[in-house]
Amino acid sequence: MPQVNAQAAPSERWKHKWGVIHRSRVSLINFLLVYFLIAYVVLPLAWRGYAHCHPALDHSPTYTRTGNGHPGDPLNIAAVGSEADLVQALLKSDWNAADPLSLKSSIKIAGASVLRRPYVDAPVSSLFLFGRKQDLAFEQPVGNNPSRRHHVRFWKSTKLDRAGRPLWIGAVTYDKRIGLSRTTGQITHHIDSNVDEERDKLLRDWENSGSVEQVFWRDQFQPHPTGHNGGGDLWKTDQRLAIAMLRR
Repeated sequence: MPQVNAQAAPSERWKHKWGVIHRSRVSLINFLLVYFLIAYVVLPLAWRGYAHCHPALDHSPTYTRTGNGHPGDPLNIAAVGSEADLVQALLKSDWNAADPLSLKSSIKIAGASVLRRPYVDAPVSSLFLFGRKQDLAFEQPVGNNPSRRHHVRFWKSTKLDRAGRPLWIGAVTYDKRIGLSRTTGQITHHIDSNVDEERDKLLRDWENSGSVEQVFWRDQFQPHPTGHNGGGDLWKTDQRLAIAMLRR
């Protein structure tokens, strides 16, 4: 009998050891499954729903208006964060704040365009949303001629999310040349029709500078895939609005 017990004891210890190892493996597998479910399914869906439910997006306009009430550029990008967050994201991404529109800045941009001199903070014309002109305007020059540039206008929402952050909704387009408006005959910048390319470029700039936590999309934001702005320029879009959650 003592010999049997002596032989059985190691066997029981091994069974116990392998039982502990098996339970540890099962626990690890369950933990990894729960982690991947939360990190890659639950939280992205929750954030997507949150972004889509920002109160400022309820019944939001989809395009800007010119000073005389004509449809302006389409809205195609938005950011959630404070003004300091947005300004920092743009500056870190090598975008420049546009000068205020005035007689002096208008003369300066006209001379720079004719002489092909750089004007990295040239003014942009005023477009209107929520009954007021843009709150922020930034641009990124292309070459030495200010007639060609990437530029974006942003308007701050009066409604805040649950974290107390506003939504900044904007229109980002590419100015390809200066010419006469097809609707008023006034001197203006003409935009490239591919506004989605400009939207995606600004997002890449933000992501490359580490300025955004995550980007979400609101499908069918624009009711129509094509349209014309106040200068008569054609624009085309996949109808999606990009919503960037800015780093604080």
